[in-house]
Amino acid sequence: MDYTETLDRALEAVPERNEAESRLQIPAPEGETDGAFTRLTNIAQIADAVGRPVDHLHRNVQRELGTNGQLEESHARYNGSFTVADFEDAIDQYVAEYVVCSECGLPDTRLVNEDGVDMLRCEACGAFRPVSKTRAQTTQAAGPQVEAGRSYEVTITGTGRKGDGVASLGGFTIFVPGAAEGDTVQIQIERTSGKLAFAKLV
Repeated sequence: MDYTETLDRALEAVPERNEAESRLQIPAPEGETDGAFTRLTNIAQIADAVGRPVDHLHRNVQRELGTNGQLEESHARYNGSFTVADFEDAIDQYVAEYVVCSECGLPDTRLVNEDGVDMLRCEACGAFRPVSKTRAQTTQAAGPQVEAGRSYEVTITGTGRKGDGVASLGGFTIFVPGAAEGDTVQIQIERTSGKLAFAKLV
């Protein structure tokens, strides 16, 4: 079998991608003040556009706004007064964290749970990464800037799909081959990509 034939067969096995569907078209959030509350009246349409459950989006909007709220059928209500810009910022953060691939930048992703860790898997390029569990954890972790070539001490808090240990530091998610959940280890950063880092034990 020559190269051309092999390539043709490989391409036949790859599912066709609709380029129009690989770009997000998110409706602008529609806010509505109601006394001490603010409604996001089109949260269901926004959740549908990003391909995520509406209750998952709602919980994370609450987190970003730093408030409590209620999900009521096709809309959500949040305690406090918020502007459309506030909702836009919260949704942008959600998309960056739970929708867009950090490697290729496309939204062709899905959320899966692997060994108790929520992972974002990209259908376009095959990349995968753990997603942050809470914004509070990321804020608390913010500290030293993770840099290639530097060494740090970290605690392994999760396990990746390939069995690598997963740690967080300075807002980065760090993959550490050979480390197990619960270990506190000394590592050296080999490379970084966005908010991902890849390290080795030292």
